[in-house]
Amino acid sequence: MTDESATVRGNAAAAKIAVSDRPRERAGQARPRRSIRWTEGILAGGSLLAVAAFAWPLFVGAVPADAQVAVPIVAFALIPALIVALALTLDREMYTAKTVALLGVLSAVGAAVRIAGAGVGGVEAVFVLLILAGRVYGARFGFLLGLLTIAVSSVLWGGFGPWTPFQMFACGWVGAGAGLLPRWQNATGRNSSGQRMRATLEIALLAAYGVVASYLFGLLMNLWFWPFAVGSGTGISYEATADPGENLASFLLYSLVTSTLTWDTVRAITTVVGITLVGPAVLAALRRTKISPRR
Repeated sequence: MTDESATVRGNAAAAKIAVSDRPRERAGQARPRRSIRWTEGILAGGSLLAVAAFAWPLFVGAVPADAQVAVPIVAFALIPALIVALALTLDREMYTAKTVALLGVLSAVGAAVRIAGAGVGGVEAVFVLLILAGRVYGARFGFLLGLLTIAVSSVLWGGFGPWTPFQMFACGWVGAGAGLLPRWQNATGRNSSGQRMRATLEIALLAAYGVVASYLFGLLMNLWFWPFAVGSGTGISYEATADPGENLASFLLYSLVTSTLTWDTVRAITTVVGITLVGPAVLAALRRTKISPRR
């Protein structure tokens, strides 16, 4: 009886310990979820501020006349500050040595690809890497990869200038957007034909995203610099006294004739061809390297 009583008491104590540990486990699981939501909120807020900095020519008319001269200066200062703040925030999530090492390697590869192409005629294969890596490792990793790729290539190539922070943010968005694309792991079954169909659909999705990202990248990079690129008095000039609708129409025409039909189209074609040719193999190679976090 004594042994049986001891066993019963031991089992009861173990059950109490297990029950008492459950809240701790739930709290431990809740902390990463709260951290992810907090990081996503910071990334979204920083991106909204960055959009405003990119689009300052469209909103400068709403600022008092005495302060309009300072608007582009504030925009140019805001983008680097946002990059530093977001990079430090997201860097806290890249907490494993494996993740940091992979981010460094891919950034070096992206920088080498960008320098080799040098944007000649719009041929920029770096978007292929950003989209594929963002797809596999998630939006936060893709955003940091875009920032670092432009930073490293600019240091090695000597291409630093007022455009560099804007390029860093725009490429960060390209990588992050790929990580936010829909997934359908269980949509087509696990048989070989279903897997081939899923792989084909994924490549088609990434290629379509590459086209959209290429044109949006061109529009964003044109927008912040447009007031300084064209003199006054033309149909595509920026006018500080015009309303946003008139300036938007002038900007779209300016972007169409200067880059959309040429540089941006070549960039889109390059991205589609690159994703189609090397996408399946690169995705498979990246997925063999599992890292955390994924979102």
